[in-house]
Amino acid sequence: MAKIFSAPPFSLLLFARLSALTVAVLVLTWALHFKISFIPHHSSQEDLIYAVLHPVLMVIGFILISGEAILVHRWLPGSRNLKKSVHLCLQGVALSCGIFGIWNKFHGEDGIVANFFSLHSWMGLICVSLFGAQWLIGFLSFWHRGEIRTIRVRVLPWHVFLGLYTYGLAVVTAETGLLEKLTFLQTKGDVLKRGTESMVVNSLGLCLALLSGVVIFAAVSPKHQIPQTKIIYSNNKCLTS
Repeated sequence: MAKIFSAPPFSLLLFARLSALTVAVLVLTWALHFKISFIPHHSSQEDLIYAVLHPVLMVIGFILISGEAILVHRWLPGSRNLKKSVHLCLQGVALSCGIFGIWNKFHGEDGIVANFFSLHSWMGLICVSLFGAQWLIGFLSFWHRGEIRTIRVRVLPWHVFLGLYTYGLAVVTAETGLLEKLTFLQTKGDVLKRGTESMVVNSLGLCLALLSGVVIFAAVSPKHQIPQTKIIYSNNKCLTS
């Protein structure tokens, strides 16, 4: 008899990893091969390093690692405490990358105020703030031994919802950043609309959207296998009772 798989199959997790790898390659290509697009020509080498680190840390460090942390409960074997430990550590690394990535953006000569004017910057600060609060609440709720079980059960659905919401918000924030940067470069005439850099940035945006869909779908899919024969048996039992 056929079985209904309620856990994400191996192919889904593999597709998520391939999507993440593609995103990483694209953002590194953009940051390293087209690095002159990130700052004016008269800026120093130090400013160039800070400018290039921002997209790398926010995409690879923040989005990709936090996505992998979400998938930990789906693929990592072992006890629940092991999975929670790895999940917590990966989310902590992602949070650190997010904070450092924002600090890099605000480290320029113009200061914080000059870089805090766009929807992208506002969403970025809100996203990292929510992520930090979510990480702290998750740590206190699921790792504090004095916490009673009923409170953990009540907090868990909100923890999962806010985690997925924050992850989705991070991807949307990255998309607004890509759109803002590419529009600015094209308006100035530094990048052609049909040029190679435009293709790389647009492909990066598409792959980020695809990756977020795969990660969220894997996260909300039920975990366990339920044989179809058991489902039919349960339905027949309900009908005869």
